[in-house]
Amino acid sequence: MSERASSKQSLLVDKERCALLVIDVQNCFVPGGTLAVADGDAVVPLINQLGKVFSNVVLTQDWHPADHISFATQHQGKQPFETVELPYGTQVLWPAHGVQGTDDAALHPGLALPHAQLIIRKGYHRTIDSYSAFYEADQKTDTGLAGYLQARGIDTVFLVGLATDFCVAWSAEDARKVGLTTYVIEDACRGIDLNGSLGVAWERMSAAGVKRIQSTDLL
Repeated sequence: MSERASSKQSLLVDKERCALLVIDVQNCFVPGGTLAVADGDAVVPLINQLGKVFSNVVLTQDWHPADHISFATQHQGKQPFETVELPYGTQVLWPAHGVQGTDDAALHPGLALPHAQLIIRKGYHRTIDSYSAFYEADQKTDTGLAGYLQARGIDTVFLVGLATDFCVAWSAEDARKVGLTTYVIEDACRGIDLNGSLGVAWERMSAAGVKRIQSTDLL
């Protein structure tokens, strides 16, 4: 695990150079959705509070075609949460979720971030999954987010959202790869913890130089 930042003074947000990345806070990932994360909706009020600290806010949104390759229904004899090998590596198979244009894919209605400037939609290529806000699962296909942040002069990102051990973790690791100072606000995220995936994700993020903090370090 990465060392927790202990001083609010060290976490004063530079409104020009910092951005809040809100990862996949969508109907599909909260209770009642097609791939619900336990207690996922509990992050919404806290994210709204954190949003007031930032001038720069970016949202991400899973946006899959109905026949996306990551859906278990596209693999005969396979069940959700089993894995298959695809050209870009091991793929967890998911229940169909976040299908383009459905209410299930919509951003959670409780989000109150009217000043957000950008929504990055991901996973819209049928033959490749996309957990990260920066790169699709082949680690080559670029979403354009790094270039956008660079053009805006943003060099530090704070991540919140769903799920800690998948889309948040992959986004945080890729943020480090593109040279951004990166924080994950732990209590503003929730994880799936599939076969110990949450602990593994925190270990990976720590190794990448991601800083693990709490909302109280900012609020």
